[in-house]
Amino acid sequence: MSAPKYKRILLKLSGEAFKGQSAFGIDPSVVNKISSQIKHIQKMGVEVAIVVGGGNFWRGAEAEKMGMDRGTADYAGMLATVINALVLQDSLEKIGVITRTQTAIDIQKVAEPYIRRRAIRHLEKGRAVIFAAGTGNPYMTTDTAAALRAIEIEAEALLRAIHNVDGIYSADPRKDPGATRFDKLTYLQAINMRLEVMDTTALSLCMDNKLPIIVFDFMADRGIERAVMGEPIGTIVTGG
Repeated sequence: MSAPKYKRILLKLSGEAFKGQSAFGIDPSVVNKISSQIKHIQKMGVEVAIVVGGGNFWRGAEAEKMGMDRGTADYAGMLATVINALVLQDSLEKIGVITRTQTAIDIQKVAEPYIRRRAIRHLEKGRAVIFAAGTGNPYMTTDTAAALRAIEIEAEALLRAIHNVDGIYSADPRKDPGATRFDKLTYLQAINMRLEVMDTTALSLCMDNKLPIIVFDFMADRGIERAVMGEPIGTIVTGG
């Protein structure tokens, strides 16, 4: 087997990834599939960090529309990401992957506080590291957290895993059957076309730091492995 193209990656999992085909909550079979893929790429020598979203439980922007204070709503969303992080941690540890969860807000009864140097040391020791609670700040998405953490830990690529969508399209392919799929995009193209892959702040961070983004369907056969090997899968976003 050839060597992986990327030796340290940041895997971004949206909350929707955790719920599978369910309308809400967590599908254990999906979480177990994610865990097994993470274990496999670790055996290949890849250092894996993960940022999790919380949209399967809570969305701050939607709560704000219903009259809730946005800051409070976003903090509630951070707690939702902690639930997903703990579920993923448990799943990984049950198959023998040593895992550490770090949170951007202090919840020391259940997870470590986020400390950059400690996170890097965990990765160097072969542990999977899960980052929860976003950046710890309201008005910031978990996509922005993923870009920020990837840069901080000096990841070589940001893998944006999507459920049942195999890349970036000109429109939502689940709603528009005529949507066009892109194999490659530049950061500026993704920003200017307002493609709903990541928010502008996250894309700008990746662009400024030349961090490639790979957007793919993690439910595809060997999806995460193929992404770290550099095989053509999904859509890659780079500087050009």
